[in-house]
Amino acid sequence: MLVRPRGLPEYVWICSGAAILVIARLLDPGSAWRAVLKGMDVYLFLFGMMVLAELARHEGVFDWLADNAMRHAGGSPPRLFLLIYMTGTVVTALLSNDATAVVLTPAVLAAVRHARVQPKPYLLACAFVANAASFVLPISNPANLVIYGRHLPALGEWLRFFMLPSVIAVGATCIGLRWISRQELQGKYEPSSVAPLQLSRQGRLAVVGLVLSALALISASAASADLGLPTCIAGLASVALVAWKDRTIPVKVARDVAWGVLPLVAGLFVIVEGLSHAGLLRGAEAAISWLSAQPAAIADLSSAFGVAAISNLMNNLPVALAGGAALHHVYDAATLSHAVLLGVNLGPNLSVTGSLATILWLIALRRDKVEITPWEFLRAGIILMPISLLLSVLAVTLLK
Repeated sequence: MLVRPRGLPEYVWICSGAAILVIARLLDPGSAWRAVLKGMDVYLFLFGMMVLAELARHEGVFDWLADNAMRHAGGSPPRLFLLIYMTGTVVTALLSNDATAVVLTPAVLAAVRHARVQPKPYLLACAFVANAASFVLPISNPANLVIYGRHLPALGEWLRFFMLPSVIAVGATCIGLRWISRQELQGKYEPSSVAPLQLSRQGRLAVVGLVLSALALISASAASADLGLPTCIAGLASVALVAWKDRTIPVKVARDVAWGVLPLVAGLFVIVEGLSHAGLLRGAEAAISWLSAQPAAIADLSSAFGVAAISNLMNNLPVALAGGAALHHVYDAATLSHAVLLGVNLGPNLSVTGSLATILWLIALRRDKVEITPWEFLRAGIILMPISLLLSVLAVTLLK
C-alpha cells in the first residue's frame, strides 16, 4: 500500500492480501464476509465525510477559508501560519483528518503561492494538525470508531477524557512546529490586491449543510448513537440542499469521491480477522493483560508509545483495528483504550507512513508538483510527536 508498485491504487494491494487469505484457506469465506460486515458503521462514516468534504471543495469553501486566512494575516507569515493551523484544527475536528489532508492542503498551497511565501511551514501545519486534532471529537478520525467499535463513549464522556489532552496536543504541536519553522516564517509578504474570494449562493448553502451536519453528528454522539448512518445521511442531505441551486453537484461529488478508501478499509478488516484466526493477536492481548496490572502511568505511557511506534511501521488504521480487537478480548482493559487511542492518533506525527491521512497529504502535494521529503517530515516529527504524546498521555492519566 505504501510503495504502490506499478502505480496501482492502495486498495488493490490491501484487497489482494485479503483475497489471498481466503484463496489459501487461511480464512474461510464466511469469516471474511463477517469481518467485512463488522466495518459497516465505518464505511458509512467514511462515505458521509468524503461526500461532505467533496461538496465543500467543489463549492469553493476551502479556497474561501484559505483566502480569508491570507488576507486577515496582514502580511505577517507567523500570523498566517497560526490562522491556517486554526483552520485545520476546525476542519479536522468537524470533517475528519482526511479532509484536512486531502482537501484543505491544495487550497492552502494555492493561497501561499499567491502570497509568495515559503510554502513548507503551512503545508506541514496541514499534515501535523490533521493528526494532532484527530481526537477532539469522535468524528475527527475514522480510527476512533475502529478502536471502540460499538463501545464508543458518549460525547460527554469523550470530552471529559479527551478535551484537555486534545488541547494540549494541538497547542504543543503548534508551538513546536512554529519554533521549527521560525526561519521560514520571517519577514513580510504583500497582501493580495486581487478582490477577495466570495462564496457563491451554492457555497453558502454548502456551509449551512456542513454546520447542520456537524450539529447533527455531535447530537448523535451525545446520545451514544452509532455515527455511521447519521454521517451518511448528513452528507446526502447536504448534497441535496446544494443541488436545489446547483443541479450538477451530485454528479461532481460522486465522480470525485475517493471510492477506493472503502474497499481498502474492508480489506483491512479481513486481514485483521485473519491475524486473529492465526493467533497472532494473542501477543497483543497478553501485553495488554500484563499492562492492565501495572501502575496507571506506566501502563498508559507504554501502551501509547508502543502503539505509536507500531503505527509508524505499518500505518495506524490496521493498528487501530488490531488494537481494538485485542482490547475487546481482554477483561478489564478499558482503561488502556484511552492511551491506545492517543497512540493511534498522535503516533503518526512521527513519519509519513504513520497514517492514511499523511499518505494522502503526500500524494496531494506530489500532484501539485511540491516535494516535501519523508526525511523533512521525520526531522519535525521526531521532536513534535514524543512531546505532544507524552503530555497528552499524562493528562488523560490524571483524568482517570
